[in-house]
Amino acid sequence: MYKGKDRKTLPLFDELFPFGGKLDENNRWLKVAELIPWDELEDEYRQYFSDIGRPATNGRLFIGLILLKHMTGLSDREVVRSVQENIYHQAFCGYEHFVTDRSLDPSSLTKLRKRLGDTYFKEIEQKTYRLLIDRRIIKGKGLLVDATVFPENIKYPNDVGLLNDVREWLVETIKPMGKRLGKWYRTYCRTAKNIYLSFSKKKHRTKKTIQKAKRQMLQYVRRNLKQLDEVIQTLKDDGVKICQKVIEKLEVGRRIYEQQTEMYQEKKQRIDDRIVSFHRSYVRPIKRGKGGGKDTEFGPKGALSYVDGFLFLDKFEHDNYSEAGKEIVEGQIENYEKKFGKKPPSFTGDNLYGTRENRALMDKEEIRPAFKPLGRKSKTKPDRWFKKKQKERNRIEGAFGHGKVHFGLDCVKYHGEDGSKMWVRLGIMGMNLQTALARM
Repeated sequence: MYKGKDRKTLPLFDELFPFGGKLDENNRWLKVAELIPWDELEDEYRQYFSDIGRPATNGRLFIGLILLKHMTGLSDREVVRSVQENIYHQAFCGYEHFVTDRSLDPSSLTKLRKRLGDTYFKEIEQKTYRLLIDRRIIKGKGLLVDATVFPENIKYPNDVGLLNDVREWLVETIKPMGKRLGKWYRTYCRTAKNIYLSFSKKKHRTKKTIQKAKRQMLQYVRRNLKQLDEVIQTLKDDGVKICQKVIEKLEVGRRIYEQQTEMYQEKKQRIDDRIVSFHRSYVRPIKRGKGGGKDTEFGPKGALSYVDGFLFLDKFEHDNYSEAGKEIVEGQIENYEKKFGKKPPSFTGDNLYGTRENRALMDKEEIRPAFKPLGRKSKTKPDRWFKKKQKERNRIEGAFGHGKVHFGLDCVKYHGEDGSKMWVRLGIMGMNLQTALARM
């Protein structure tokens, strides 16, 4: 059940100002609060709850906590504590009187995120951007596009470490289940652990050493998989229901074992749809295509557009794709038109976007593209407008860096495919709200 809350006007927290004082109206959190359509978002929030039952968490409080978290970089626990201590954070979250008790348990944020899903956070994003556009804070200018990878919070994968993660989970699952049956299983967990530690501590690993460690880990995983299958079958025969999460994790572990076995036996280094993280099996390796540093990143890829200093997420996938495909470019132009009610006057991207299909699309849509001319290199100087637009392209690269350094986009911490999208969407929204605040 969800009950809304009647909102009062200023003065807020009047019990703290008995002599006629008031909050500083120029405080940044009060100004950011003016940029968010709270009533619309709370109406949308209400639809996710029944008319009967225990009252749900206040929508303004939940939305305020989530936005504070992504604008400040705090954890769930820390952002709840911050609201408890900071009067302006309380005002941002809709409080009218100062409270000293804990407003919400941090675990409730996780439960509500799972309940609402990415669909609701997309609504928050769209309604907030609509308000910013209506107030002329965001103005429809030229469109800059590019793509980047948002790394997931996983350790750098290697085959032996991946198999060891599967083995550890299998052992941790077998022991309590076997205890329930009154049966002890010989998992060789200590021996396997010592082998892995010995391998991981080696500074120089030869191909022979890696293959030997991999073969040993495959043997232990095979044994533990067989043991867990036997335990689960016995429990099922006794009428015990097995948790769906255990079944799903077991299937992931089995798939990793099959992939690694195939790679070991056929001496291959690559395999289709290779799983690189046991706990986040949806993560895929994505080649950067750039020199220097690591040439592979592990996380979802986003195609983004940049308009008037604001960043927008157009496409988000865990599998690799070409951001310069005609369908994606059409989608970016369509998203621009939905936001601003007109087509972009110009379209700027790197050389990858200058395909014949995209050039034909720009001609059809009557959009001026900042693409390098086709054919042989001309002896004449490129026109000044093209050079100016290519220099402007650095702005979207700068926005990527700013988001990754200051708004957590360099390390996705929410679990699940929807969780990854929520983390990135809210991180970009937090960055855009800071930009809007600077323009007020």
